[in-house]
Amino acid sequence: AEDPEVLVLRSYLSHKFTALQFSSEDITYQPNSGLNAGLGFTFQNLTINLAFPPGFLNRNREADFPRFFDLQGHIYPKNWIIDFFGQFYKGYRIPDGIGDGAKYLRPDLDLLKVGLHANYIFKGDQISMPAAVQQSAIQKKSAFSPLLGFEMYRVQVKADSLVLPAQLSPKQNYQQADFLQLGPNAGMIGTLVFGKGFFATGSFTGNLGLGNAWNQDQQGENENWKLCWGYHARAYLGYNGPRFGMNVNYIHKSLILPTFGNLTQEVYTGNYRFVLVYKIHPAQKFATSFGKYNPLRIFRK
Repeated sequence: AEDPEVLVLRSYLSHKFTALQFSSEDITYQPNSGLNAGLGFTFQNLTINLAFPPGFLNRNREADFPRFFDLQGHIYPKNWIIDFFGQFYKGYRIPDGIGDGAKYLRPDLDLLKVGLHANYIFKGDQISMPAAVQQSAIQKKSAFSPLLGFEMYRVQVKADSLVLPAQLSPKQNYQQADFLQLGPNAGMIGTLVFGKGFFATGSFTGNLGLGNAWNQDQQGENENWKLCWGYHARAYLGYNGPRFGMNVNYIHKSLILPTFGNLTQEVYTGNYRFVLVYKIHPAQKFATSFGKYNPLRIFRK
């Protein structure tokens, strides 16, 4: 049951990250991200959330690392799930070090990832993502549906020196590389409704696509198209009532990049959130005024 005239107010804690993993070398670079505190609202199908990382919740972050920007957009038109990724990370670290236990810091290591992930829900009239995510609707019956879609990504990795630590003597190494990957995906989505207002929603899709890499290293492989795979998973668990709601959720995207020789590499993105919501029906005068300035009105014409 959808009600665009209900105003959903939310507060939340979240942790977003994009990590770079070289499984062949047993190395994972973690970004200098932390825990964010945020506020947001949903009204007339428009959702806006703003968050920042309070210092007292992030005492282990590197204070002198460059700033980064992580934009993850997740929108849910009827019968569709669409995810946008625009992530510009500067500065990575290996918290446990690479030998002596001391942190290995790379403030010069940059990672850019932009992409689109879209799925069509075949039984979209039975499954409500707004009910699970924004809690601006309430799903009353359990349902399951297959998914089919498409995705594409561009990833760039660069640093002031070789990306992998030279002291590990890796067989392959590089200072800068670009990756392009695109192809279809397929999977399943489902929602279980139990008790009065309690729910669990989850989806999983796997993708198999073509990937290409451009490597500045003369020993690297340039413009060599290869089959690559990855997966996308999301889970929401919570309570969604007429006045109050809460949920814990996690979104994860794993993108296996084209290899360089024996060097296997992966970029994986995650977003953990704990959300509390409160719902009200504002006065008609407010609703009418808001509707005049709602940027989504251009799509209704």
